Amino acid sequence: MAAGDSASRRAQEARRQERLLREQWQAARGEAARWEAASEGEQRVAAQLLVLTERGWRLLVDRRWPGTRSANVDMLLIGPGGVFVIDVKNWRSRPEVSDGHLSAGGVSRDRDYGKLLALTKEAERAVSALGMSPVAVQPLMVFAGQRVSAGLGRVRLLGEGEVGPALLAERLRLRPAMVRAVADHLEGVFPAYEGSAVPAGAPARPAPPEDGTTLFDVGKLREAALEAARAAPIEEWMTFLDPDQTGLVGRRWSGPARISGPAGTGKTVVGLHRAAHLAQRTSGRVLYVTFAKNLPRVQGTFLRTMAPAVAHRVDFRSLHAWAQEFLHERGIASHLHKEKAETAFSLAWKNVGRDGRLGGIEVAPGYWQDEISYVIKGRGITTFEEYAVLPRLRRSTRLRRPQREAAWALYEEYERIRKARGVHDFDDILALALEEARAHPDRSPYGAVVVDEVQDLSLVGVRLLHALVGDAPDGLLLIGDGQQAVYPGGFRLSDAGVDIRGGRGQVLRVNYRNAKEILDAALAVVAEDAFEDLDGVRVPGRREVDLTYHDGHVVRVTEATVAEHDRALLEALRADAATRPARPWADVAVLCPSWAALRHYQQLLTRAGIPVCLLEHYDGQPVEGLKLGSYRRAKGLEFKHVYLPRHDDGLHGGAPGDESAHERRELARSRLFVAMTRARDTLWLGSVPQG
Repeated sequence: MAAGDSASRRAQEARRQERLLREQWQAARGEAARWEAASEGEQRVAAQLLVLTERGWRLLVDRRWPGTRSANVDMLLIGPGGVFVIDVKNWRSRPEVSDGHLSAGGVSRDRDYGKLLALTKEAERAVSALGMSPVAVQPLMVFAGQRVSAGLGRVRLLGEGEVGPALLAERLRLRPAMVRAVADHLEGVFPAYEGSAVPAGAPARPAPPEDGTTLFDVGKLREAALEAARAAPIEEWMTFLDPDQTGLVGRRWSGPARISGPAGTGKTVVGLHRAAHLAQRTSGRVLYVTFAKNLPRVQGTFLRTMAPAVAHRVDFRSLHAWAQEFLHERGIASHLHKEKAETAFSLAWKNVGRDGRLGGIEVAPGYWQDEISYVIKGRGITTFEEYAVLPRLRRSTRLRRPQREAAWALYEEYERIRKARGVHDFDDILALALEEARAHPDRSPYGAVVVDEVQDLSLVGVRLLHALVGDAPDGLLLIGDGQQAVYPGGFRLSDAGVDIRGGRGQVLRVNYRNAKEILDAALAVVAEDAFEDLDGVRVPGRREVDLTYHDGHVVRVTEATVAEHDRALLEALRADAATRPARPWADVAVLCPSWAALRHYQQLLTRAGIPVCLLEHYDGQPVEGLKLGSYRRAKGLEFKHVYLPRHDDGLHGGAPGDESAHERRELARSRLFVAMTRARDTLWLGSVPQG
């Protein structure tokens, strides 16, 4: 009986809402009918949109195009879903889209399409002064008397009956105060058209808020947007960017470009908005690549939330996964087998490495496996003479010629065994893909490539992605920071044939993520580790950064034993979670330096009844569980509260003068720096004294 009552109440509420909407539409239809200069079709479309003003939207009708005397914009609609530039059409026949062209009744309408895009660019320029991303500005062509739901490039084509529901379904981009501020700004940029017959009192500009608050100026709007983003779950993507970032999203570059900058400066934010911007404006697909295999899932989720209309035109892939798909599509056989390749190296190490010169320098075979992967094969080296004189960037262990001869012998023995077993390693996959891409540059499926965390790719990987688009304008965008490299080895962009001179290298310098105390703690870890960035410039470990956030804090805990340390960790997690009863774990991450530590803390948290979401399974959707992952899996992500148990394990040890131990410690500091800078509000650092 209760279920029946509930269904009856829902039905009554649905009828009430339908009646209310009908009354609102009738009232709006009456208002629109007073606009004598508007056509019948425009009045009907306006009536649909006026209903939205009851739900927090602002409608500006018949506005003048800046810089002209007679050209006009039919409508500008500003609301929770963003800014919409609307062109109303009264065509007798249904619009048709074919091969990127618009027509109706057999007549080309490309001129109408081009005019709407030009108007949209004006609106983008106007809102960029407020720090709004161009992705939040959308062109709409609405057809009176037609049933339409289609798209042409970045323009949505909707019938008069489809436009209202479509706009109400848009994701939340602007909060009410921001809607007022943006609408007021656009009302000034696009003044009322002199020929407009919109009567006084038409609901194009609502009364000021009754709570007595004043409308924001530009500076206050930016501050409010930043505060709103900080208060929301970390997965809620920002529509508002810093004006410097906004300029990069829409900039035209004459060739390959790079965006760099310290941790927390919003490089990935810009990259995602840039990908959406390019997808809106180009006919080709956009490839968004990173090294880590978990990041594409997260970034794809963010872009689908931010720009759903073009998300299907952006491919998010990890580099190696994409290269395998590329080879398969081209009919090129590959036999990637990680375990068999590792077995081949183990045999090679046993045969020619362990008891020779290399074992006397570093007994851990993984060091020499990295030498082959990152320095020899990763740099595309094919002869010993090349290797003999190669600067081993980010590898501080000195190798003289006899030692390099021994390393080369190990490489050749590994290649002999690998080929005999008929398997490829990850570096072979990239080399095969590069060969194919260079052989058929005209067959690239992509109009643009965005590379995130470029410092983690190999030189061959960068050459491969460059080969897909060459030096085309707006073709290749590289995003990354050499200080956040978490893998050994390195290269320079010039080695890859990528030239970013001529103002195509941009450095972001404002940190939007980390509180000052957190950033200071992270910089102290790498203060003495100067590094060579991808452009060949030597950069000090402690860089100057402008900060926008100061409220976070660092907690340091040292316990005598691992058991006591782990109890302190659980106590801190539970105490902090109690301050957030609604979503106690949603914005929390526990990050670990090794796979062994990761398994240990997964068991500890599970036994303690704390819900866990592994970063390797995280896809960017809000989850109620605590995030757990390695330092490397956390790259490109951020969290409000970060816990680093036994964070200084691996930062010490090794005899004085042991170059390979020094190199390991430097790499461990880089990885720890990356983990620490994932934190926004809280950074918990746990320690257990060694020895």
